[in-house]
Amino acid sequence: MNVEDLVGIYNIKGHNQDVSQSRYEGILELSLDQHKRIIASWIISGNQLQKGTGFFKDNILVINFNYQNEEQEVFKGVVVYKCLSKDVLDGFWSEKHGHPAFLGLEQALRKEKNKLHLN
Repeated sequence: MNVEDLVGIYNIKGHNQDVSQSRYEGILELSLDQHKRIIASWIISGNQLQKGTGFFKDNILVINFNYQNEEQEVFKGVVVYKCLSKDVLDGFWSEKHGHPAFLGLEQALRKEKNKLHLN
């Protein structure tokens, strides 16, 4: 598998890095910049935009991400996906201010090959 195989749109499901491990769903779009580094955009629960950049090696995808909440506070974190195939990504993530006893979990399943242009 190579990084170009990952470009596309994925449905995501996961749970947060908190005591209740609240669940969420959304969409992830992966594209490439001119240096073949990953550009990621998530829409979580229909309205929260998160963006990130990352790299791919040995079927592992690592993305540093960030987003703003309603009060314009910036949150940052990292997600690591094991690429089980070009259509299935199995990941875990952590935010700087997340609960230190938990990791967030996320699974991404390819939706379609057309782009949504979330960037």
